[in-house]
Amino acid sequence: MNNKWVRAAIPALLLHCSIGTVYCWSLFSEAIANEIGLSNGKGAVEWAFSFAIFFLGMSAAFLGNVVEKNIHRSSLIATVCFAVGMAGSGLFISLGHNGTVSPTMALIGLYICYGLIMGIGLGTGYLSPVKTLMLWFEDRKGLATGLAVAGFGAAKAIASPIMEALQKSVGLANMFYILAVVYFIMMFIGHLLLKKPEGWVETPAPKGEKAVGVLKSKTFIGIWLMFYINITCGLMLISQEKSIIKAIGLGAMVGLISSLTAVANAGGRLGFSAWADKMKDRNTIYKIIFIMSIGVTAISMVTGAISGELVPIVILLLLCVNAGYGGGFSNLPTLLSDHYGMKTISAIHGIALSAWAFAGLTGNNLSNWIVEKFGKVKTAMVDGHEVLVNPTGYQKVLYVTLALYVIALIISFVMVPKPSQKKAE
Repeated sequence: MNNKWVRAAIPALLLHCSIGTVYCWSLFSEAIANEIGLSNGKGAVEWAFSFAIFFLGMSAAFLGNVVEKNIHRSSLIATVCFAVGMAGSGLFISLGHNGTVSPTMALIGLYICYGLIMGIGLGTGYLSPVKTLMLWFEDRKGLATGLAVAGFGAAKAIASPIMEALQKSVGLANMFYILAVVYFIMMFIGHLLLKKPEGWVETPAPKGEKAVGVLKSKTFIGIWLMFYINITCGLMLISQEKSIIKAIGLGAMVGLISSLTAVANAGGRLGFSAWADKMKDRNTIYKIIFIMSIGVTAISMVTGAISGELVPIVILLLLCVNAGYGGGFSNLPTLLSDHYGMKTISAIHGIALSAWAFAGLTGNNLSNWIVEKFGKVKTAMVDGHEVLVNPTGYQKVLYVTLALYVIALIISFVMVPKPSQKKAE
């Protein structure tokens, strides 16, 4: 029982496959707005997801030292917070639906439960197994972290059909209650199994050396900016994914395509990180990701694919390549360890994840603003029903993501050098 698969890989997957379901948000966000009486205020409901991602990044940043000192304490915090946040979300949806509380109070409760409490569970749960994985898989750090972070991406593919079935069979609030219990069990088992290698002795960093010292490093700032832009662009398209699919005439296949992009996300996380193990400089992976994204975004723009001027395959390629941005997540801890060593890697990784927090606030909200302000709304038929879409608005989003990807590529060349040969252990 004391091997790298039982003590690192399996618990990491149990934790990440649970918390990764946060990316299923678009499947039920509209239903939440209707349930609590805010059918005309879907934009306000969307902030619950933004807060969840924000507190994910900030809890990782501020609790990185807790993870560094005690992975069992941090994984237990993650388990309790994630389950309580999910159950609490179901409770406020139910109270809002029944009229027990006003729509505004139900929304505030959702912000607290899905945003704050669940967000803390996301951040600590995401961070807890990463260093342990790198210690057990010392020769294949990228593969190890990619495996766990792929679980975060694959969670959407696994949970999407289950969530859709539960919504239809037991209702939205009950879906949250059931999943809270299921994910608590999964994460608690992962918490019990997670363990650092036998005989590993934590070597304290030299006196006066703290993880926050990386904030003075040009290299760290470059990595932070690359990561921030990578996630911002990813979220800009992910938040519009369902509407884009409807706009290109594939609304009946939303669930299937959503699972396809989730598989691409998981594949990008695992494939890019495993590939990086064979490279002298892991930053090369970021350059490849940005170049691929620039290429497919430019093709989509030039062909006007979202407007229906070409076959939908171009947009499916765009969504899958965009989903592959998960490779940036899985390569982050190993890139940081290459530059700053393993002594305080959990804390440094946590600080870097603050980029995810700010991207969570800017990504989907920026694309929603662009779609609302530009283009023209028209109707599309999905399963015999008319739905509103804005193909021109979605196309405008691509102009912004293309510019950001170009900036990120320049940063990867200018601000992030190759790591020095001598690394801290």
